[in-house]
Amino acid sequence: MLRHQVGDSLNIVDGLGNWYEGQISEANPKACEVKITHQKEAYQKLPVRIHLVVAPTKNSTRFEWLLEKATEIGVTDITPLFCQRSERPKVREDRLQKVLVAAMKQSLKAYLPELHPAIKISKWWKQENLWNSFNKRYIAAVIEKEQTLKANYQGGDTLIMIGPEGGFTNQELQMGQANGFAPVSLGPTRLRTETAGIVACHTINLFNQ
Repeated sequence: MLRHQVGDSLNIVDGLGNWYEGQISEANPKACEVKITHQKEAYQKLPVRIHLVVAPTKNSTRFEWLLEKATEIGVTDITPLFCQRSERPKVREDRLQKVLVAAMKQSLKAYLPELHPAIKISKWWKQENLWNSFNKRYIAAVIEKEQTLKANYQGGDTLIMIGPEGGFTNQELQMGQANGFAPVSLGPTRLRTETAGIVACHTINLFNQ
């Protein structure tokens, strides 16, 4: 049995920023027609691009939770990144895409974050087209407390890299700095990967509100 009937009102999003309000004009088990009554363009569009490049956690549920919450908070791009210390060698991108869609709808957003193909960090540095359009580029590290993201962030389109449970290696951090990624701390305590991702998204969003 269908949950909605002819005449019921619906809100519809397309993941591209369009928010539609409409009424069901025809309903049956195989098809549904909706008459659009109102449309909002660029609905709740983020003022800046936020690209979260993050190592998948060993526990897949935790990584899915991170993507869900990052979508709710606000992020435009997500790239799963396999690092030298990564304990998870692959991800199911089809499943992750479903998590993003569900989170977008649940949080009443009209934009679906773009899920980029998972990539090894050795190849990441060679794909400048993926990151050189971001003038603010950061790589999370355990460093002096003065070098926090909060203290160094100035707003604008932002890309931040979050490492695996064991953190980035010294070589990876050096490569990041060589490519214009400023090392920043996310606080005085050691954070899980998924927690670090949430802290980064929330901090960047707050500074751009």
